[in-house]
Amino acid sequence: MFALSNLLTAGAPSFAWLLVSRILAGMSVASVTPLIYAIIGDIAPHNRRGSWLSVVVSGHLTALWAGAPIGILIESMWGWRSVFAVLASLGAVLAIVNFRTWGKVTVAFTARGKMQKGNLLRILRSVSVTTVWGISMYALYVYLGAALHYENGFSSSEVALAVTFYGIGAVLGSIASGQMTDKFGEGRISKLTLILLTLALLGLGIFFSSGDWVYFFQFMWAFAGYAGFTSYQARLAMENPNGRGSVMAWNNTALYIGITLGSMLGGFVITHWGYRALPFVCCGAQPLVLY
Repeated sequence: MFALSNLLTAGAPSFAWLLVSRILAGMSVASVTPLIYAIIGDIAPHNRRGSWLSVVVSGHLTALWAGAPIGILIESMWGWRSVFAVLASLGAVLAIVNFRTWGKVTVAFTARGKMQKGNLLRILRSVSVTTVWGISMYALYVYLGAALHYENGFSSSEVALAVTFYGIGAVLGSIASGQMTDKFGEGRISKLTLILLTLALLGLGIFFSSGDWVYFFQFMWAFAGYAGFTSYQARLAMENPNGRGSVMAWNNTALYIGITLGSMLGGFVITHWGYRALPFVCCGAQPLVLY
């Protein structure tokens, strides 16, 4: 579906066609992601679940910061349609790889029981943490470039450097979290990283216009934020052994809701209080999920 949707985008004759093809692409990605987390959570050794999930999350994060410049490079050489043609080709190859890879673990994965009835409210409460996390991360991240430009006078290269610090922090935080989760447990690390995320956002708000300090606190913000995301994925997988696929799907939905609400909240905060209020508002959301 991902390969087909990108092929349709590459050949889109109208805006309506383009819009529908991107909706299909979004649906395909949103379907794949929770299943990957669920399968990894199911087949990973119990004492290595955090590390295995951290590899998946770090791969996802690497793609987020590396994909955009690669796409821009391809577009500059062969036009925007070529980007989606390349994605369609890669998607087709990945489909073959996935069929061959996951086919070997299908029996072990489907042998797990289904999610027990009556657990839906508990699961929704659990994944609501991810929604609040998404709000606190993306209310600021979506407007980060504009905030750095208008508040600090950053040039395009300085904004790019700041985002690079963020990307490095996110990948390192995810990998480190996997190791710590396996050693100290999912619940303990997920709570600790949420506390560190609160402190990092507070520091970012205080030192946002303090020159080079903003790079450090952006690194720490991303490090703590994605360390928490990885450990919480492992925690959900551990607490829901009989319904990982459903739980991860709900968690993915909660993440997208958080990103959407965070973007809306960020716009509201900027309109009424300006860019500098964003880190403090995001910081204030964290105590809601410390349970």
